[in-house]
Amino acid sequence: MSLRAAIAAALVVLGTGAMAQQETQSATGAVLRGLDKFSGQVVDIQMQAGSTAQFERLTITLTECRYPSGNPSGNAYAGLQITEIGREGVVFSGWMIASAPALNAMEHPRYDVWVMRCITS
Repeated sequence: MSLRAAIAAALVVLGTGAMAQQETQSATGAVLRGLDKFSGQVVDIQMQAGSTAQFERLTITLTECRYPSGNPSGNAYAGLQITEIGREGVVFSGWMIASAPALNAMEHPRYDVWVMRCITS
């Protein structure tokens, strides 16, 4: 594990530890934003929890989106699994936090994906 990855993992543990102490609710879905770094194309991706969506060559599965109880517009965090067509294994698997996307970011040379908010209705 690289030093950068170790630091990011520690920050995620510390960040999610603080969130774990806060009561949360599960949302019905999430809005993600995808960026193709080569073309500059930006796309908002609306997903239901448990569903899978395609963004360019990425396949994104939303396992869950959570937000602070009583504050649906508060800091969302989403469980995601992302794979790429033609590449074995996962590109990203874990929680992304809307207010701090760099804490546990997907590292990919061409694409970027981050959480915007949860969907509650």
